[in-house]
Amino acid sequence: MGRKMEWAAREKHMGGIPRKIVFLAVGSFAKAVTSLLNTSSIHNAETLIRLVRSRPPGIPLLTVSNHMSTLDDPLLWGFKGFPSLDAKLARWVLAAEDICFKNFLLTYFFRLVNCAGKCIPITRGAGIYQEHMNEALECLNNGAWLHTFPEGKVSQEDAPIRRLKWGTASLIVRAHVTPIVLPIVHCGLEEVMPEKFFPDRRPPFPLCNKNIKIIIGEPLEFDIPRMRQTAISISRDLSCTYRGWPIISPYGLDEAAQRCLYSAISEQIQTAMEGLRNAGKSFLK
Repeated sequence: MGRKMEWAAREKHMGGIPRKIVFLAVGSFAKAVTSLLNTSSIHNAETLIRLVRSRPPGIPLLTVSNHMSTLDDPLLWGFKGFPSLDAKLARWVLAAEDICFKNFLLTYFFRLVNCAGKCIPITRGAGIYQEHMNEALECLNNGAWLHTFPEGKVSQEDAPIRRLKWGTASLIVRAHVTPIVLPIVHCGLEEVMPEKFFPDRRPPFPLCNKNIKIIIGEPLEFDIPRMRQTAISISRDLSCTYRGWPIISPYGLDEAAQRCLYSAISEQIQTAMEGLRNAGKSFLK
């Protein structure tokens, strides 16, 4: 399957005018909802802002967070002091195809929307090697900032971080340069956009006078060469059901080794996110 309406996300599409208009509108919307209509408390905002603004050239940034509402992005980036109106600093984000890209108008809008047309459609259930994951990988290889929701779906329960999907881990492994991985955990947006405001329906507009809390962690370190060798060693004694994944060259990672490696990386990210979730209860009261 080809990449869906990729041309609409290009910077030079129609002289860049549509994306600039949509970018300003969405950025202003995020600022208004997060910072004006609701109360937001941020822990360690300076780390995120520093990595977005001034990380070393060519080094990609991969932020990961829990998924509390359908408006997590762009509202996560609407807090005071964050450069959410600067298109050059904006993130790319993976977005569910069945929600954001189900018809021509929505596809065009979301290819333009959320910080200058940087939404990449992901088909749920299509696996970690679907074509649009390659588009996300290209973003990292270009040194860009990519945001993912590795839990894979919205959950509005106050519960531990769920087992993470392996797509994010696969991007970390396959990137030419190992990205800076920054965990983020938040709460309160599930009250701004509750899934069941009406019986099984969301409200038509974001709700006001809610408390939004965003806890930003410290960058995670992954020794990919060491983890790769460990995964190869462990996988020799494992048996699994194969799905036909490609071998990762030049390291010779077969599917069994990839599973071990992606699992180890995902567990490390999940542990960090759960630690932030617990720490956030004392950070922001």
